[in-house]
Amino acid sequence: MEILGVIPARYASTRFPGKVLRNICGKPMIARIIEGIYSAKKISGVIVATDEESVKKEVEKWGGKAVLTSDKCKSGTERVGEVARIFKADAYINIQGDEPLIKGEAIDLVAEAIEKGENFVSLFCEMKEEEEDNPNRVKVVMDSNDYAIYFSRSPIPYGGPFLKHVGIYGYSREGLLKYLSLPESPLEISEKLEQLRLISSGEKIKMVRWDGISFSVDTQEDVKKIEEVICGKKN
Repeated sequence: MEILGVIPARYASTRFPGKVLRNICGKPMIARIIEGIYSAKKISGVIVATDEESVKKEVEKWGGKAVLTSDKCKSGTERVGEVARIFKADAYINIQGDEPLIKGEAIDLVAEAIEKGENFVSLFCEMKEEEEDNPNRVKVVMDSNDYAIYFSRSPIPYGGPFLKHVGIYGYSREGLLKYLSLPESPLEISEKLEQLRLISSGEKIKMVRWDGISFSVDTQEDVKKIEEVICGKKN
């Protein structure tokens, strides 16, 4: 099975414009993400999908491959869809452009579930207590078979325990095309979480546990925290 990794890297981020190029301990964030997933064994390649020429040039400077996608894309998955029209594969893994601690082992966990026949796959990990009230740390609730019931920026379920959604999505080609055919849902718009489009339409997202460290950079304060982790830099 050919599985392609895609990193949607929107430059004009609403909350943190230009964050994919933000320098973190001597390297732009997008370069750290590409390097982190090089060890993945189950993908045939990685492509950065961006709306900005400067991001494309920076990716190529660090030895990566990038394509320009429309600035009309409303979500990372829509950027993956544009890549899928150019590069044919059996499945695609959407790797968020703001997770500088991501590792190839996480990508392989998603790929393994796709190989077993799942159309939609994502990851979860433990949530630290200080993250529980942070709306930028998305929580997930699952059923007894580890399929997602709901994702929220609010602390769910009431009273915990809280599990953190890791921003990686795996799609079979069929699943990706299905997603792209669906309209935006009210829940997706309310929570600003694209995966809720699938939940609202009755699709099942398989959740796989990853025991690694997930940290998404959504604010300037997050940059300070991630620099402490990566290079021990105190601000």
